[in-house]
Amino acid sequence: MKYGEKEIKKAKLETWPNKNKKRDYLIETTLPEFTCLCPRSGYPDFAAIKVRYIPDTKIVELRSIKLYINGFRNVYISHEEAVNRILDDLVKALGPRWVEVTGDFNPRGNVKTVITARHCKKGYRFPKLLIIQTKRSPRRH
Repeated sequence: MKYGEKEIKKAKLETWPNKNKKRDYLIETTLPEFTCLCPRSGYPDFAAIKVRYIPDTKIVELRSIKLYINGFRNVYISHEEAVNRILDDLVKALGPRWVEVTGDFNPRGNVKTVITARHCKKGYRFPKLLIIQTKRSPRRH
């Protein structure tokens, strides 16, 4: 096993303390080389995964999310399940005020799929300023 494969195999989401936790701010991370395997055919699926979140007490370490995402490469998983699993894992690791994960999957067999899943901490109100900045209104729980 090569060193990169070893790093991916042991990857987990790592966090850092949010040193600006008194302020609402939006973090956007795009991971354009997501791959997984179709659970029915075994064919590879390719997507850009976009993570947008408003942190609370923790932020994600970028190298760890890269390795975590690469861990899906040989996993048989549907598009919907992949996006929702990424969301669940981020919520568990970060406890963000608000988070959105979008999987923009490349067309295969003349079908293009875009899946978006969101989570909002109970009682949190998304700031109006960020609604204007993001050009779309996130849903609240």
